[in-house]
Amino acid sequence: MRLKDTERKEVVKYRLEKARETLAEIPVLFENKLYRTAANRLYYACFYAATALLIKDGYEAHTHSGVKTLLGLHYINENKLAVSLGKTYNHLFNMRQKGDYFDLITVNESDIIPLFEPAENFIAEIEKLINENIT
Repeated sequence: MRLKDTERKEVVKYRLEKARETLAEIPVLFENKLYRTAANRLYYACFYAATALLIKDGYEAHTHSGVKTLLGLHYINENKLAVSLGKTYNHLFNMRQKGDYFDLITVNESDIIPLFEPAENFIAEIEKLINENIT
């Protein structure tokens, strides 16, 4: 779907807000020991930020794997985002896949805590890219 410039800016803004709101859910999930759901929400916070960047630059992904591929191709490979951020996104993607689709997978607090700060950094770097090249 082709977006007009004004629509694109609104969608990008909305996705970034959604990323931040989703990230804000994590402490509540921790408090209630809902670590599998926390893994899901960490991934989705980063996913919303990644899709905001892709939309801003006119890229369309129709699947989660497509977002991961386009992010790698246009931002990681072109040194616009650090390789470590790509690894964070891939790790969250894989953890979310396992937690959502596989049986008998346990996600613990110790699995999530080391990912929270990298997820925050991922979103912050995406926001920088979006804000430095506003069209």
